[in-house]
This record gives sequence, structure tokens and C-alpha cells, in this order.
Amino acid sequence: MKPLYWIAGVVIAVLLYLIGIYNRLVSLRQSVDAAWSDIQVQLKRRANLIPALIETVKGYQHYEADTLERIVRARDHALKAEGVKEQEKAEHELSRALRQLFALSEAYPELKANETFLQLQEQLSSIEEAIQNARRYYNAVVRDYNTRIESFPDLLVARRFGFAPREFFEMEEDEARRASEMPQIDLER
Repeated sequence: MKPLYWIAGVVIAVLLYLIGIYNRLVSLRQSVDAAWSDIQVQLKRRANLIPALIETVKGYQHYEADTLERIVRARDHALKAEGVKEQEKAEHELSRALRQLFALSEAYPELKANETFLQLQEQLSSIEEAIQNARRYYNAVVRDYNTRIESFPDLLVARRFGFAPREFFEMEEDEARRASEMPQIDLER
């Protein structure tokens, strides 16, 4: 009779251990989803700031319509992007378009001195920093999640219950650095 209790005890212990692994994987998956949501919130904040930026630039008669059209197209693409890789590509496109706008502002001193433009540029810079922080956190959580589902014995539970690896939200280091280093306007002029 005692061996039966031992066997039952071992089975229960293994079952509890597997349940613990499953719950840990679910928790990590939820953390990944929450971190991705944080990134999307920051990207949406940036996208919502762009129309005001465009309207400010349009107020100057020398603006380049082509640059503004590129920004609008890039913003629309970024808002419609689904999935990590598509979002990544759309954000690269939008960052390039915004850099062109700020480079354009360097050619127009009256635009560079516009208080609304300065405030929008400051807000955009702050949002870019928040995006980078959210991206770093997301990638750290994805790393932890992917490591866990590929490690033994967690991988046995992960495979059985369909836990799939998640993609990192990469930004080329040069691209990310330049996006967060938008040209600053010299207020002393």
C-alpha cells in the first residue's frame, strides 16, 4: 500500500511542477503582450503629434509639399501596420520622413524660431525616448520568454501547449540613435 502512496505522491509532485511551468510561461506571454501594448501606445502618441507638426510647417509658404506628403504616407502606414516586423518597417520609414522634416526646418529660420514648432519638436523628442525605453523593455521580456520556452524542461510544456517564440522589435542602432537625436533648435539666435 505504501508504494502506491509514493507513486501517487510523485505523480502529484510532477503534475504540480508542470502546472508551475505552464503558469510561468503564461505570465511571461502576458508580459510580452503588455510590453508590446506599451510600444503601440508610444507609437500612437507620436502618430497623433504628427498632424499638428504638419499644420505648423504648412503655415510657412516655403514648405516642401513632397516632404509633408511622405510624412503623411509614412504615418498612415505606421498606423495600419500589424505585427512586429511590419511595425518595425513602418517606423523606420516614419523616422526617416521626420528626420527630413527637421532637416528642412534648418533651412527656414522663421520655422526654427516658431514656438509651436519648438514645443512639438520637444514633445516628439520626449516620445522618441519613451519609444526607445518601451522597445528595450519589450525586447528584454521577449528574450526572457523565448529563453524560457527553449529551455528544458519548460520547452516540453511550451511545445505541448503551443507557446511560440516572439519576435524582437529591432531598430537599427544608427536609425534609433538618429531618431532620438532630432536636430535641436538654437534658441539663442
